[in-house]
Amino acid sequence: MSKINTIKEKVNQAEELARKIWLAGIGAYGKGFDEAQGQYEKLNTEATKLFSELVEKGEKLEVEAKDKFEAEKEKVKGNVETRVADVRTKLGLDTDDTDKKIEELSAKIDSLTDAVSKLAK
Repeated sequence: MSKINTIKEKVNQAEELARKIWLAGIGAYGKGFDEAQGQYEKLNTEATKLFSELVEKGEKLEVEAKDKFEAEKEKVKGNVETRVADVRTKLGLDTDDTDKKIEELSAKIDSLTDAVSKLAK
């Protein structure tokens, strides 16, 4: 072989090695990109799944909270109604003749007002 052929062969080998180094770099970039994209897709899928699970859990808790609220509301309403009934009973307002009693009380007040007016004169 001649020296020129040897030099050309060495240059070709160097070019081929440089090309392979370049291709290895591009391959490494591509592999890294693919892995990063795979990780992104995995995280995105997991985040979407987690979000859906949280929404589902929130819906269940919302229903439970509404049910508990309604139960407590009914309990309080029952207590209030019982207390109002007790007060009405103590005041004598729990009977059907409430209007009659009011008229009697009004008549007594009118009578007392007249008596006080006569005493004041």
